[in-house]
Amino acid sequence: MNSSPLRRLLRRKDIDRLISESEQPERQLKKTLGWVSLTSLGIGAVIGSGIFTVIGTAIAGQHLEVSSLLNAPLLDWLLNHAGTLGRPGAGPAIAVSFLLVAGVCGFAALCYAELATMIPIAGSAYTYTYATLGELVAWVLGWTLILEYAVSNMAVSVGFSAHLVSLLGWFGVRPSLRWISPAYLPEGLNDLQGTTLYPPGWHFGFNLPAFLVVMLLTVVLVRGIRESVRTNNAMVLIKLAAIVIFVGFAAAYVHPANWHPFAPNGWPGMLTGGAIVFFTYIGFDSVSTAAEECVNPKRDLPIGIITTLLISTLLYVGVAVVLTGIVPWQSLAGDAAPVVHALARVHLLNIQLVVLIGAIIGMVSSLLVFQLGQARVWFAMSRDGLLPAAFARVHPRFRTPAFATWAAGLVVGIPAGLLDIGTLADLSNIGTLFAFVMVAASVLVLRWQQPDRPRAFRVPGGPVAPLVTIITCLLLMAGLTIASWLRFFVWLVLGLAIYFAYGYRRSRLASA
Repeated sequence: MNSSPLRRLLRRKDIDRLISESEQPERQLKKTLGWVSLTSLGIGAVIGSGIFTVIGTAIAGQHLEVSSLLNAPLLDWLLNHAGTLGRPGAGPAIAVSFLLVAGVCGFAALCYAELATMIPIAGSAYTYTYATLGELVAWVLGWTLILEYAVSNMAVSVGFSAHLVSLLGWFGVRPSLRWISPAYLPEGLNDLQGTTLYPPGWHFGFNLPAFLVVMLLTVVLVRGIRESVRTNNAMVLIKLAAIVIFVGFAAAYVHPANWHPFAPNGWPGMLTGGAIVFFTYIGFDSVSTAAEECVNPKRDLPIGIITTLLISTLLYVGVAVVLTGIVPWQSLAGDAAPVVHALARVHLLNIQLVVLIGAIIGMVSSLLVFQLGQARVWFAMSRDGLLPAAFARVHPRFRTPAFATWAAGLVVGIPAGLLDIGTLADLSNIGTLFAFVMVAASVLVLRWQQPDRPRAFRVPGGPVAPLVTIITCLLLMAGLTIASWLRFFVWLVLGLAIYFAYGYRRSRLASA
């Protein structure tokens, strides 16, 4: 019975074995992180493009053509009856949306904290599910995390490129359009006056800044976790200063009349706004991907995860309140840089330059942390035999997963240079929500299977937090677009094909 196909798919990895394998000298990562560094990593991931770009769409809503979302004739035909897909904006009530999302993520964060202290191993949710729900579920989740991190960073790197071009424009530097725009533009490209620069479709070009920033950060990550964290700490301080400066100076230009009506689209608008900004909060789970490089994971991981969520929520709400107070919320429709442009409208040009620099640095910080997390997931899956052994190679000098880091860099950098992937934000959301559901389920399973195992941190309230996490995340997943579900399904099918062709037979548990 133990060798039956079903049992092989559900084989689980013993927690003690996971920990002992991580301590093997040839595969051991360097332990240098404390709770301050972990919190900085979390804030670096959470406070990025969301607070500077996506917040405008969440406030004003969006009107999307089906064809621009799907780019597939069959799916266009299936959804033709819908015509267009619209999302009502939250308006000034976006501050409430941020609080609602923070509440959902808060329950998930508590679940992550409990598991991270019990299983302080690289891989985050992938590793947790391997120890609780079995190999097949772990593979699916690891494959989903790769999607989450990769798609998020493709979008962030493209946003970084756009903001960098704006910064260069301040100094009269205007690079050739061919090298600052992706090769594929499904809706074409127009200038501010509406003149067509590129028609829809493919053209000869490459988004060079988006590619180069990912490659530069890959070099930093290969050189070491300590160097990466130091770089991230500096960037986090700069972007936090930029946010504080924005709130402090722009607050004087707030007109309370802009806050009326507070919720122009009611609860649907607030919930939709929350769905749009949901992916901006997911960075806290990247803290757990660095668990294996933490000096005292039982103490520092819960502090890092929870502190990240609290500080990020405070900053998001502060920016939302001020931004909707200084300009009418309707004016933010279609604005990819709402914070920067709002400062121009109130003639705070010097502050605008500071915030623009902070936004660029904020995006670089997000890229750094998510690239770190993605490489650790690949590393953990390879160490278990589910991916080729090359991904588990540790640099002999820097003690980092060098091959996995370079692979993750190329997987993100090349598509970011070629593609316009802004419409794929929901893919990141659906992958994250799925991960949250599996982590919460893992907490319940471990409490049932191993109730006496020591827990340095236990989610209060018994099963309440895990159950609330599962229910709310499933509801949010149900509200995502059909296109997102179809693309997610295609990604899962591809992942399962790779698993059964390679990982199923080469798993280290299969030969144990």
